[in-house]
Amino acid sequence: MKCPFCGYEDTKVIDSRPSEGKKRRRRECSQCGKRFTTYEVIEKPALMVDKRDGSFEPFDREKLIKGIQSAIKKRPVSVDQLNELVDNIENYYANRMLTETTTSEIGDRVLAGLKELDLVAYVRFASVYKDFNDVDSFVQIITELSEK
Repeated sequence: MKCPFCGYEDTKVIDSRPSEGKKRRRRECSQCGKRFTTYEVIEKPALMVDKRDGSFEPFDREKLIKGIQSAIKKRPVSVDQLNELVDNIENYYANRMLTETTTSEIGDRVLAGLKELDLVAYVRFASVYKDFNDVDSFVQIITELSEK
């Protein structure tokens, strides 16, 4: 790590601790003795999403959160549970170093997560995601849930 004060290439780590999902490191320059802080972040590969119309766009965490929030509105699902669900989806792709996925695969992962959290939110999300057009679609999914 290069010293920001004198440009010397040799610095030593004095203290290291986690900070907001990053690694915070206090460093000291071996030449000038000045101290500075660096933050280490895990670099995730860019995830591209293949849309239903055939176009591609970068994965947007906030867009996914907004979609799930409409399903969990007035349901007993906490913000922490929502963030954990989205984190799990992001980590699934990052851990496998995948750079492409489809909207349907992401939707299936959301449904699997919501099924564990709240069945009403699951049905709400499924109704939009699977594009229910009639009452029979709702009856079918609720029947499937009741049988399990």
